[in-house]
Amino acid sequence: MNFGIIRYILGLVVDLEGVLLLFPGLVAYLYHEKEGYSFLLVSIVCLILGTISIIKKPKDREFYSKEGFVVVALSWVVLSIFGALPMYLCGDIEQYIDALFETVSGFTTTGASIADNVEMFSHATNFWRCFTHWIGGMGVLVFILAIITPSNGGYSMHLMKAESPGPSVSKIVPRIKDTAKILYKIYFFMTLAQMVCLLMAGMPLFDAICTAVGTAGTGGFGIKADSMASYNAAIQIIVTVFMILFGVNFNAYYILLKAKEKKAAFEIEEVRVYFLIIFMSIALITINICNDVKNIGYTIRHTAFQVGSIITTTGFATKDFNTWPQLSRAILVLIMFVGACAGSTGGGMKVSRLIILIKSAKREISYFIHPRCIKTIKMDGKTVEKEQVRDVHAFFVTYVMIFVGSVLIVSLDNFDAVTNFTSVAATFNNIGPGLNVVGPTGNFAQFSVLSKIVLMLDMLAGRLEIYPMLLLFMPKAWTRN
Repeated sequence: MNFGIIRYILGLVVDLEGVLLLFPGLVAYLYHEKEGYSFLLVSIVCLILGTISIIKKPKDREFYSKEGFVVVALSWVVLSIFGALPMYLCGDIEQYIDALFETVSGFTTTGASIADNVEMFSHATNFWRCFTHWIGGMGVLVFILAIITPSNGGYSMHLMKAESPGPSVSKIVPRIKDTAKILYKIYFFMTLAQMVCLLMAGMPLFDAICTAVGTAGTGGFGIKADSMASYNAAIQIIVTVFMILFGVNFNAYYILLKAKEKKAAFEIEEVRVYFLIIFMSIALITINICNDVKNIGYTIRHTAFQVGSIITTTGFATKDFNTWPQLSRAILVLIMFVGACAGSTGGGMKVSRLIILIKSAKREISYFIHPRCIKTIKMDGKTVEKEQVRDVHAFFVTYVMIFVGSVLIVSLDNFDAVTNFTSVAATFNNIGPGLNVVGPTGNFAQFSVLSKIVLMLDMLAGRLEIYPMLLLFMPKAWTRN
């Protein structure tokens, strides 16, 4: 283990968080809120500690996947620990464990909250909660690769693999740093575009900023007690569209911008299946609930919003889907696990993994009919390597084991089975709201400290694709050899 390079990168991360904490401090200044002092204090502490850590550059620059996974996991833990302090120190959240839960939920773009009424928070705290979604959506290490660090092929790819969502990570252009820059440019301009659209639809500036950064990171922290329900239909439609767009693989947007053959972006199999799942879910839920609502346009709008919110793991709500029929609730729970596309800001297992698992099962069944045939799994006309198929199977098994273990521990709090199951599903898949106690009108405040710790680990594991967090708890990962 190269501890020198880990210390150096963690220093960069803490320094970056110190700079980012100045933004909610500025919001507090504009709204004349005393809470800004807490953000300023923690910002200064982060800048001092981060600068001390990077003064001495590491002698050994060798950096492998082990260090990459460990430093990414540690970075997200450190970000959350420091990011929780201002909300606790200013008194908006009374218990540090709750402030930490809120911050982990923010950075991992989960959107699960312990707050009964977010409108009681200061503008600075609400802005910071939403801003953490934007920071975590694309990934803080990806940002460092794009802006701060020099191009270094020795460790850049290891960091990007550990932090980027999906079964595989590919470079858009030859250099990793340039790839990171392209991703962040797309991310920034899409966020800005949504902000402009929201302002044109009549949303106040502060609300538009918080909603845009929350949607971009597919996070879901709202600044209203009813999430998005009190906004007009035009705003809800804009948010629906952008939630779904941020769930698309960003490679597709690069193809649309640069490639001569624009239709290639629409031929990506994962993207096509992603939209198919969305349209099928909207159709089934609309049919299921239209008899109760009697207004087809109204039904489609709210159904599309909730389907887009859940499959992209954003977590905004316009309706309490806890009250919907069982079939509709079951569909929403199922698409919780599917998630968005790889290479997007969405969570869940990812559509590409689902496709590989289905094709793998289909291939195994075909062997019973034609035992001697040789079949390969293909996506977008290219053969999926055996190593990647094996990785997907291993990921699925690990995913199920962690999920089951988490449900068992959370069940110690004696909530009903639906609450226990969906609380883990909502946090592990980085969604936010579940059903019953943790539904759109509920929160996670009633859980015990042990359950909150487990759910926080689930959020981090879900955002970082499990393995980086697991490596932190493996003694062999910390050896120097």
